[in-house]
Amino acid sequence: MSFYDYSLPAKDGSQVSMKEYEGKVVLVVNTATGCGFTPTYKELEQLYEDYKDRGFVLIDVPCNQFKEQAPGTDEEISQFCSLNYHISFPQMKKSDVNGENELPLYTYLKSQQGFKGFGPHELTDILKGIVSEMDPDWENNANIKWNFTKFLVDRKGNVVARFEPMADFADVRKAIEELL
Repeated sequence: MSFYDYSLPAKDGSQVSMKEYEGKVVLVVNTATGCGFTPTYKELEQLYEDYKDRGFVLIDVPCNQFKEQAPGTDEEISQFCSLNYHISFPQMKKSDVNGENELPLYTYLKSQQGFKGFGPHELTDILKGIVSEMDPDWENNANIKWNFTKFLVDRKGNVVARFEPMADFADVRKAIEELL
């Protein structure tokens, strides 16, 4: 199976095939509206605006699995993002990215790019503490650890990078530019 063999549930309940994005550079991000990283929406929208005309797509998958930081309906989440961050990239239905109800696409993404650590950041120790309460074996599995984990897919459907929530956006931007 490849990235293009999967689909995601849209807010209206339909399925969005990843085949729609064949030949594009895609960034898939699990998001939350009530998280310390929520201002990341601003940087994500800027990436989208800067690169969408060059074949870049950003796909937002709201997720409430991390301390219930994505409360509300899909419509409420969409309104929050529109009002506060003016997002224009595709936003899917709120879904699970870990566990028995995780989206099959996320099973695939995690199999292609496992967890490699959080990296240096002022919030790393705090996040390690929170994540270890939720998953004692967190360092040894590919599960999504927190909101705003990003997977980068090249134009051929290869999952080429995984960026944890506190990744430097300059690194994310550079990786995208190399693929465009």
